[in-house]
Amino acid sequence: MTADARSRTREAFQLRAYCHIDRMQPQFAAFIGTITQGDPVVEGWAALYVEMAPGNWVFPIVDRVVKSTDVRPGSQIVERHYGMFEVHSGSQADVLRAGEVVLEELGLAQSERMRPQVASVQVVTNVNPFQCQLLNRFNRGSMIVAGETMLVLEVEPAAYVTLAANEAEKAAAVRLNHFSSVGAFGRLWMSGTEADVLAARDAALTALEAIDGVDHA
Repeated sequence: MTADARSRTREAFQLRAYCHIDRMQPQFAAFIGTITQGDPVVEGWAALYVEMAPGNWVFPIVDRVVKSTDVRPGSQIVERHYGMFEVHSGSQADVLRAGEVVLEELGLAQSERMRPQVASVQVVTNVNPFQCQLLNRFNRGSMIVAGETMLVLEVEPAAYVTLAANEAEKAAAVRLNHFSSVGAFGRLWMSGTEADVLAARDAALTALEAIDGVDHA
């Protein structure tokens, strides 16, 4: 991108999310395998999630990243308002370099990304079996079992929910039921014992709070 092009689009462009996953956890990687559009991932790999607006910017940025680095693209999505892509590799160094290429191409610093904002977080104890059946109709991960405790987390921008999910799984023996990282908000469901769900919640919130960046307008 030329300097003139950056100048013309600077005011309109938003780096909504810029998120590095250092080591994909087993359930996280397995879940990504059920929804990925492109190259599949495996446990232990690193990944980069980027969300931006206008959404069509994902196409030239992904093009530059895959041509410049040894990473593989897993997702490239443009929806109503935003665009999101994911790239991954077994090498953290390659993924970190891919992130540098993204920032270089955009002419931005990492600190110019948006900070995540948690829109809502709830812990539901002793989930009713009938509600479990409703929830399980939408799950792409582990099923929610009656009597478990459930974590429901909603964050903006949506792509940051990936970090929340992965860090929560690192911290506790919870089940990853479902998450969605595309759209206005990212949403995460996890279940398990109450103690494990509370530990997972705290880890997810701590990870999100540690991300620097600019506040939402």
